[in-house]
Order: sequence, then C-alpha cells, then structure tokens
Amino acid sequence: QVQLVESGGGLVQAGDSLSLSCAASGGTASSYVMGWFRQAPGKEREFVAAIRQSGKTKYLNYGDSVKGRFTISGDNAKNMVYLLMNSLEPEDTAVYYCAAALAGYSVSSRTSYRYWGQGTQVTVSS
Repeated sequence: QVQLVESGGGLVQAGDSLSLSCAASGGTASSYVMGWFRQAPGKEREFVAAIRQSGKTKYLNYGDSVKGRFTISGDNAKNMVYLLMNSLEPEDTAVYYCAAALAGYSVSSRTSYRYWGQGTQVTVSS
C-alpha cells in the first residue's frame, strides 16, 4: 500500500511560482508512474503531469494547459516527486493531487492511478 502526502499549496498572485511536493511511503516512487492531477470546483479531475522512470531514463508528460509552465521532477533517494509551477494563472486554481500508477497504462488517465494523496489547495488570485 502506497501512501502519498502532498504539501506546498497556498495562495499566490498571478504570475507567481509555487512548488508542490509529494512524499511517497510504503513503496518506491521510481517503481511507479507518478502523476499530478488537479480538480477545480465543478470540474473533472484533470491530468497535469507525470514522470516515469525506465532504467536511467525519465519520461515526462504534461497536460496541454501547463506545458511550458510546469515542471515535474523526482528525487529517488528521498522518494519524493515535485511539481514546479511557473507563471501561474487564476485558471490554475484547484486542488492538486499526487497519484501513483503501475507502468503500462495511460499516464494521462486518472483511472490508471491506484493510489492518491489527499490533495493540496492552490489558489491563484488575479
């Protein structure tokens, strides 16, 4: 059983940067596809980014709405996954979730992910 705990959310202004962290326990993060999703009020949970490691190669995927602004990374030694968010916009306001999936499934589909954190709120004011 993998446990995921997000941290780093908060209230920022448009144009600011924010970094989210996800601490994994009960499993090795590098053994899973690690993803970030977000959910705004009244909207479906949306794929943000994912990282998958195969050998020494890390594969990164991003949702269209965050490409070029957000960066996902991982620290295998610390069993951590991060999401650096730059040039934040009010439309980025949502609860952000860290998730873990077994390899071999679509990284952008929330149904691929077996384990989820509780989420951390990110609010971007205009």
